[in-house]
Amino acid sequence: MLFKIKHRFSGSVLFSLETASLKLCVEAAVKDGANLYGADLYGANLYGADLRGANLYGADLDGANLRGAG
Repeated sequence: MLFKIKHRFSGSVLFSLETASLKLCVEAAVKDGANLYGADLYGANLYGADLRGANLYGADLDGANLRGAG
């Protein structure tokens, strides 16, 4: 499935990837050094995601499951 991480206000695609889950897409974006400033991650299940080094400033993480994320 193709997942797209979009900017919460402009709707522009910040990163996209054909993968099994949004969590894996976000982890790949972080690993690639993608700038996720302002990303729309509302309600995302990022349980246990490796977010070290991510620029999530201004991201919409409302309702996101960040338990165990680091």
